[in-house]
Amino acid sequence: MTSQAPFRILAVCTGNICRSPMTERLLQHGLDAASPGSFSVRSAGTGALVGSAMDPQIEGYVQVFGASAEGFVSRQLTAEILQGQDLVLALSREHRSRIVTLSPALLKKTFTLRELARILPGVPGESGAAPADPAARWRSALTRALRARTRHAVDPKEDDVVDPYRRDDHVYQQMMRELTPAVRTLIEWEQQYG
Repeated sequence: MTSQAPFRILAVCTGNICRSPMTERLLQHGLDAASPGSFSVRSAGTGALVGSAMDPQIEGYVQVFGASAEGFVSRQLTAEILQGQDLVLALSREHRSRIVTLSPALLKKTFTLRELARILPGVPGESGAAPADPAARWRSALTRALRARTRHAVDPKEDDVVDPYRRDDHVYQQMMRELTPAVRTLIEWEQQYG
């Protein structure tokens, strides 16, 4: 456990009951296993169903992956919530645009989840950051990931995680195929360098 303040990550989707809470809980669970106490992962929605619990199907998925869905309550994304975030993970390009509109200073700290998962494996974790300080390691890596962003350009649709809310089961499955490998990639990066 680090004595430094935790590295603050915010996941953002639309309603804050499906994609972003799943990202929040799976990422927090995995990062806690890799570097206990070093990360604080939360979530919010650009059009949140404020005060709602997680979608029941998402809650089930979160539990299947060994994380807890307990106590989750959706909240609306605000400029105040964005203050002090070290990394903001948008679940779509539209969410990324909304985040940067609310807080232009976060432009260099905001990626879509899938975009960062494509870039991060090519970013070494040790350059200029002490291995014992995850926050410094991630800040350094994000600076290099930002520079690498244009070298990893793909079809923009590849940056989005589909919204399954009120849709058929196959859309929930598609969301899982898009979201979980990206979360796993971020956790594995921390495990490799932590």
